[in-house]
Amino acid sequence: MDNIKQHKVLFFLVMFIVVTINAQTTFQNNGNIQIHEDGQVGFHTDVVNNGTFDQNLGMVGFYSVDDQLEVSGTNEAVFNNVEVNVFDNLYLETSITVANNLSFITGKVITPRDNLDVSLKFSEYFLHSGENDEAHVDGYVSSTDNTEFTFPIGDENSLRPMLLPEQPENTSYTGAYFKEDPNNPSTFDISFDTNEKQNLLNKISEYEFWDLNGTEETEVVLTWDFFSYLNEFGDELKSIRVVGWDKIENRWVDLGGKNITGDLNEGSVQSSKFIPDNYEVITIGTDVSSVLGNEIVSRNYAFTPNGDGINEVLVVEGVELRPNNSINIFNRWGALVFSQKGYDNTWDGVSKHDLTINKNKGLPTGTYFYTLTFYDEGITLTGYIYIMR
Repeated sequence: MDNIKQHKVLFFLVMFIVVTINAQTTFQNNGNIQIHEDGQVGFHTDVVNNGTFDQNLGMVGFYSVDDQLEVSGTNEAVFNNVEVNVFDNLYLETSITVANNLSFITGKVITPRDNLDVSLKFSEYFLHSGENDEAHVDGYVSSTDNTEFTFPIGDENSLRPMLLPEQPENTSYTGAYFKEDPNNPSTFDISFDTNEKQNLLNKISEYEFWDLNGTEETEVVLTWDFFSYLNEFGDELKSIRVVGWDKIENRWVDLGGKNITGDLNEGSVQSSKFIPDNYEVITIGTDVSSVLGNEIVSRNYAFTPNGDGINEVLVVEGVELRPNNSINIFNRWGALVFSQKGYDNTWDGVSKHDLTINKNKGLPTGTYFYTLTFYDEGITLTGYIYIMR
């Protein structure tokens, strides 16, 4: 008899909830709700989650044929499988987490671009499918996992994925794509002047950039399409690099360029390892090998090996990304005073040539000339080096 009463009470509560959901314009959770493994819930209204809604299995769908939907509230919901079919987009004012699978059918998931605390999150064992130019995350996506992950991100009607290779351990990254000129970003307090860059960089994209956040070292793969206008960079893909706006130096620095695929209209490039939080934004650029018809590029350097601990060695920016190199340095009379294969930014102005007088004291103040060749890129730098003691 007690069991019968309990079932009647439970049936009454479920019916009450269903009627309430259908009667109101917003689904509000102020208690504790759980979707079981075979459960399927479709939200045709806005969702406000101020309670516990993070122990869910089954399927959750967001559906609207003629309007937008919004998820808000003080607490984050965690769903297992999610389907998005919202004509005028699904807006997140608070984060939600997808624990298994996300399917895009119609519409975008919009997150605030000026608030990294709100994102569409993917936890361990996730998949996503169906993203395209009209259906993706317009804003920030977060990932916590050690497997390869592709951010299904874009801006307005442009999907521009960003891929993280497999990680050595569980790590967290948050990223978004901006179809904007980095010289005039809309949601950052500073601009990213494409004229401020390392010597070995030639051009920086003025059409798009990505924001990637994370404290652990990683590589990243950036993609481009026809509207990235890579044809303005030149005719050869070998010069393509991933570049980042260094937070300390306040300029664009080379983050590497390998595993380049595709052509000027569509493709991808992979960086070397870097720590995302050291850079405000990242984008695609080229190095000086893109200078057409001129493989010899002039660059001048100066350093002060005087023992004060500042600017003590000859630093060629980006040389660590191009280890297959050689350098030769000559005095004003053309005598070789230093040479090295695989230069690594360690020369302190001391001659390594046996014919140099008092070579252990270091070369005197003056102008010296050099050639530095990067064999893989086909780049030869020439110019002068000024040593000040």
